Amino acid sequence: MPAPRQYPDGLRERAIREVQASGRPVAHVAKDLGIHKEAPRGWVHQAEALNGSFKATKLGAAQTAG
Repeated sequence: MPAPRQYPDGLRERAIREVQASGRPVAHVAKDLGIHKEAPRGWVHQAEALNGSFKATKLGAAQTAG
């Protein structure tokens, strides 16, 4: 049995929308929402994979460039 989710679905959706719409770093959006900076990173990548689109976050773009 999987562990219960720590964050509600609405918060996850809001974080994903804010990162994709604003282009701000995931850590900044997470801080504004009062959640751990790594929490939304996976959500954003999963949403992009499900949608078939890839919008590189600033961290993701730096990792692929280096």
